Amino acid sequence: MPEPLPVGRSHESAARPSNVRWRILVILIFVSFVSYLLRGNLSIAGPAMVEDLQLTEIQWGWIMAAFPLGYALFQFPGGYWGDRKGPRFTMAVITIAWGVLIAVTSLTPARDVAPVYLVIGFLLTIQFLVGMSHAPVFPIMVSAIERWFPPGGWALPNGLTSAGLTVGLAVTASALPWLIGQYGWRIGFLVLAPFAIIAGALWWWYSRDDPADHHAVNAAEVALIQSPAGQSSSAASFEPAWRRVLKNRDALFVMLSYSSMNFVFYVVFSWGYYYMVTVRGMGAQEAGFLTSAQWLAGAAGALSGGWLGDRLCHTMGVRWGCRMPIVIGCSVSALLLVGVAVHPNAYVAAFMLGACFFFNQFTEGAFAANGAAIGGRHAGTVYGLFNTGANMMGFVNALLLSAIAAVLGWKIAMATGAAFALLSVVFILFSRADMQIDQAN
Repeated sequence: MPEPLPVGRSHESAARPSNVRWRILVILIFVSFVSYLLRGNLSIAGPAMVEDLQLTEIQWGWIMAAFPLGYALFQFPGGYWGDRKGPRFTMAVITIAWGVLIAVTSLTPARDVAPVYLVIGFLLTIQFLVGMSHAPVFPIMVSAIERWFPPGGWALPNGLTSAGLTVGLAVTASALPWLIGQYGWRIGFLVLAPFAIIAGALWWWYSRDDPADHHAVNAAEVALIQSPAGQSSSAASFEPAWRRVLKNRDALFVMLSYSSMNFVFYVVFSWGYYYMVTVRGMGAQEAGFLTSAQWLAGAAGALSGGWLGDRLCHTMGVRWGCRMPIVIGCSVSALLLVGVAVHPNAYVAAFMLGACFFFNQFTEGAFAANGAAIGGRHAGTVYGLFNTGANMMGFVNALLLSAIAAVLGWKIAMATGAAFALLSVVFILFSRADMQIDQAN
């Protein structure tokens, strides 16, 4: 005798998979959008905050360094916590935390009521906590996508969440300068806070850790999602994987290359808007629209570089196919940063800064391919190493670039970014993407 269908579900709905997984993905895209809507706000608010709080560039550099430090240090603890507690609870908690912390940022003491060390200490603490709370977001997203989409169907959902973050950056860059100009930087932070709280509440309300527990999911969708093989990774294999990764020269060289590339990322992400306003003399809204265009150029670069990397791997083999987009992207980025440093026209410099971000993000797909090729079944551990090193470079960038700019000027600061781009090329040429860690001696 056939098993009766659950109440409220027809034979048709049981035979045809429901589409709850795609609604879950829409919420994840919104969470990604909000994450970078909030993450990009400090760099946009920078000029107004520096002026209002009477800070130096070096002091501002320390404040800018706090976020990537917290973000890098809590990549793995946050991801582990997400795995233990499940995506539903952890994503809701961290997203709501973003909103609270961004709102608290607006309470930064003014210089007429507090000394500079208190102002800096307050902002350092808040930005470190913001970075810490953001750290688990993409490991949790990956975990949620793996739970809600079948094997072989993960690339598109992850690509769409990446598109969400880029749009978040673009909206921040275009809208926040106007808001700050009209109402001040404190209101700019307060207005953003509700978006995070809404995203967290929406995720908690609609998502579930197990698709089978969702009221709107039918048996056909559960069957579609379930992996026949299941997950092979476990806590028992985590430590051996770490030892293999840390002893593997190819993984370490790619990490150094990725970290050097990410120094250039932070040149544009953290300092691009600040540079155009304070160094090139552009208006806030004008610089905001140009920054938005630069970040959208980065999205185009990531898509085109990923496409070319796949083609080159098929025609040239894994070893060189995984290298060439990085060699091309970082070499061109270096030339463009030199152009930004020396060209007298502000608009040409802004265009070259956007082109630099295009070629910087052109390398992202190739770096991910290197991680997968070298890591094999330990690809997640390898890429975790890459991401930790890359985001520590955000901390280095904030301190080093601000010091160089203050002492030697912005031409030398931009040239320093070019040097890191070339270092990325050197490091990647010492790696072998066709040698997996389980095969290496």
